[in-house]
Amino acid sequence: MVKVELRAAKIPGLPGIFADHYWLLVLHGVESSHNQTCDRWEIWQHPHQNNSCWGHLHKNLLDPYQGVGNGQSRLIQKWLNDDALSMVKKIESSPSNYPFIQKYRYWPGPNSNTFAQWVVSDKMELGARAIGKSFPLPE
Repeated sequence: MVKVELRAAKIPGLPGIFADHYWLLVLHGVESSHNQTCDRWEIWQHPHQNNSCWGHLHKNLLDPYQGVGNGQSRLIQKWLNDDALSMVKKIESSPSNYPFIQKYRYWPGPNSNTFAQWVVSDKMELGARAIGKSFPLPE
């Protein structure tokens, strides 16, 4: 089984009143088995924060369901099996394909929400709290 989860949490401080940080989880394997893996993929404001990073793009910087300092995370959407496969390919190839790995700006972007929208663009549009989701991608 393959599953992708889109998750979000309020960002810390006053901006958390109106803005969220989005990230994606990629889960491989059966939930009830010990062979299931879960990887968290996100853009972080500071580059090179762990051993699995490419500039601002991080894999497993934080625990999968951990918030970012202003409360718990929440599930926004999930995709299973065939619906998730194309997203998994895009996520796992993002170190080579995401155009803003070396660039981060809180506003207007690119930021964590720009990355999440880039991944889910053919499935949905992120909500109004996803500041940076509309940052233009290069042609």
